[in-house]
Amino acid sequence: MASLSEESKKFPLGHEFYHPKEEMLEIESKRKQLSIGIPKEEYRGENRICLTPQSVEILVNNGHEVLLERGAGLASNYSDKEYSENGAMIMNEKKEIYQCDMILQVSPLSNSEIDMLKGNQILFSALQIKSQCGGNIRKLMQKKVTAIALELIKDEDNFFPVVRSMSEIAGISSIMIAGEYLSKAHGGKGVMLGGVTGITPTEIIILGAGTAAEYATRSALGLGAMVKVFDDSIYRLRRLENHLGHRVFTSIFHPQVLEKALASADVVIGAVRGERENAGFMVSEEMVQIMKPGSLIIDLSIDEGGCFETSMMTTHQDPIYKKHGVIHYCVPNVPSHVSRTASLALSNICAPLLLNVGQNGGVLQFIKRDKGMRHGTYLYRGILTNQRLGNTFGILAKDIDLLLAAM
Repeated sequence: MASLSEESKKFPLGHEFYHPKEEMLEIESKRKQLSIGIPKEEYRGENRICLTPQSVEILVNNGHEVLLERGAGLASNYSDKEYSENGAMIMNEKKEIYQCDMILQVSPLSNSEIDMLKGNQILFSALQIKSQCGGNIRKLMQKKVTAIALELIKDEDNFFPVVRSMSEIAGISSIMIAGEYLSKAHGGKGVMLGGVTGITPTEIIILGAGTAAEYATRSALGLGAMVKVFDDSIYRLRRLENHLGHRVFTSIFHPQVLEKALASADVVIGAVRGERENAGFMVSEEMVQIMKPGSLIIDLSIDEGGCFETSMMTTHQDPIYKKHGVIHYCVPNVPSHVSRTASLALSNICAPLLLNVGQNGGVLQFIKRDKGMRHGTYLYRGILTNQRLGNTFGILAKDIDLLLAAM
């Protein structure tokens, strides 16, 4: 005791003598092996997969485990052999996939898929609020699932990387689709998308000035088409022109200006995502009636209610219909039309994210440290943390920051 007293005099309170030494155990605990299950998508028209074989190889080489349901990658032209050769374990039964600690899929879980969960798991998938079922949310809560919506995750620049990437693909794809359905083979006007010497170029109207609109405009201008962009925000229109580095016709949604443009348009692309919720349709049925016979409408916003009063949801198998002589293409999930490219884009986001999660002690630890991941979390250990979902289905939602502070 005397010796301890002497040491205390030498090293007063606050000196490093009283500080605990560093332990390697704390450093080791940061790493966590992930067990990732990738099921075959059940949702009709969903052809994407979250991880390519190359991304699986990177994850496996970093000590993680990937279980893949047989045939899960075929819709994106990735064979089971490719996944197996890169370290994935191919499972015959879907139920085996849903026993993994982490489930990674594109579409929201169906009722039958939720029933297969063992509980207390991590779920990465799209949320798709407007197509969600309150009963499914409650079942996920009962199973104490921590669920992260891919489209709500933010990156370090405060952007939504999945939404941005899929919007780029949707915008470019819309111009490819326009070229296809303007041809006589699909009942179109028989005109070529773009411009040819001595011939008036195709006229394309784009509603919205977000990412999808930007990439649709880029593609259309590259083909030589004449493009007109409408939006209800001068800021977004100015930002679009700055990004393009090129002057295009732009206007706010003035009914008379829009009607005049619609009367001469060959293609009209609806690319407004969520900004005008509860504001009604931008293009009424009367406006559609003034469009030229054989012209084309592509509604990229159909999964959020659509931009056109005449829009009705279609499928990849039966994508078009005619109304008032105008062809309507109203397929949700347009990136699935080019599923391999879309899967590569998803994988480029998901693989680094999962590696980061593993390096930081798993999802529950990473949520505490990463603001972008917290933003995407709508269920935390069975507790609803998304206020919009709570308001929609009458479920009490808690602020995730306050929730984590209390735990």
